[in-house]
Amino acid sequence: MLNWLADYSYAFSPLNVFRYITFRTGGATATALFFVFFFGPRIIASLRIKQGKGQPIRSDGPQSHLAKKGTPTMGGLMILSGLVVSTLLWANLRNPYVWVVLLVTLGFGLIGFYDDFLKVTKQTHKGFSGKSRLALEALIAGSACIAIAYVIPQMQGFASARLATAITLPFFKDVLVDVGIFFVAFGAFTVVAAGNAVNLTDGLDGLAIVPVMIAAATFGFIAYLSGNFVFANYLQIHFVPGTGEMAVVCGALIGAGLGFLWFNAPPAQIFMGDTGSLALGGLLGTIAVATKHEIVLAIVGGLFVLEALSVIIQVASFKLTGKRVFRMAPIHHHFEQLGWSEPQVVVRFWIVSVVLALIGLSTLKLR
Repeated sequence: MLNWLADYSYAFSPLNVFRYITFRTGGATATALFFVFFFGPRIIASLRIKQGKGQPIRSDGPQSHLAKKGTPTMGGLMILSGLVVSTLLWANLRNPYVWVVLLVTLGFGLIGFYDDFLKVTKQTHKGFSGKSRLALEALIAGSACIAIAYVIPQMQGFASARLATAITLPFFKDVLVDVGIFFVAFGAFTVVAAGNAVNLTDGLDGLAIVPVMIAAATFGFIAYLSGNFVFANYLQIHFVPGTGEMAVVCGALIGAGLGFLWFNAPPAQIFMGDTGSLALGGLLGTIAVATKHEIVLAIVGGLFVLEALSVIIQVASFKLTGKRVFRMAPIHHHFEQLGWSEPQVVVRFWIVSVVLALIGLSTLKLR
């Protein structure tokens, strides 16, 4: 919204800085950080009163988690409020990608909120029906991918109509796999998978939010480069007009995430809950689809992929053989059962996320 101030730079030249995505990204980060930091204590106090017993703790999980009983959940409301306010303030609201990303984020956030609400009110781990939840997520993600593949390209003027429904491959500059209408299904799968993978990762204090911020920083950079013809041409990546504005959204996410981490750092005063994890994963997935870097998301978010795979492998193995591959799934609990302390698991997983982000960034140049 503040980008309109640049229109008056003829009268006051310093206002010209509002034209630059980099400046507005920094502003979005700072705004979201201070918003969450300022309103966080009030939100936590309100949730603690309304939830009473807080998020239910699994009795069959690591015994150290029993001490967290009574900690409120739905901390994603803090992140989403800071993210939305900051984005509306600093992003160019005439850019359709901004609205698509926000709508997916809020849609997934509402699904997660309902799931958290059921868990808190019924004091059970069984929230929203899995099939119904996935169906709603697929509907939201599919609608967003239709807009990304067919509506926005006509508005923005793609240099190549084929790119709109194509899958790009990292490390290959000229390879495009045009899948046509099936791109919508592929994109929707990416968004839904990202949302649920982040959701599975959110099991320890600070474990999910830092890798999310690392991925957001990486994709903010990718979005900025993909939306800039000069940089995209130099790096020989595909130019997607308009996607640069999503760097502002990523900046807002980083700021809101840092504010949330202040309260989520061990011992956590509040949990993110499905409200936040589903929404943030959906946001990252949508940006990956829009920038044509879906496969790179699997690299940058490799930690989330590993967490999701550990659950899939565990369930499949138990159903087929009656045996478990891991002591407990998702895999972060497996390492806890091996004797790693919670801070060890969290910090080491953060390190893995940084390494994966660097590998993902290398795909921009190694072509």
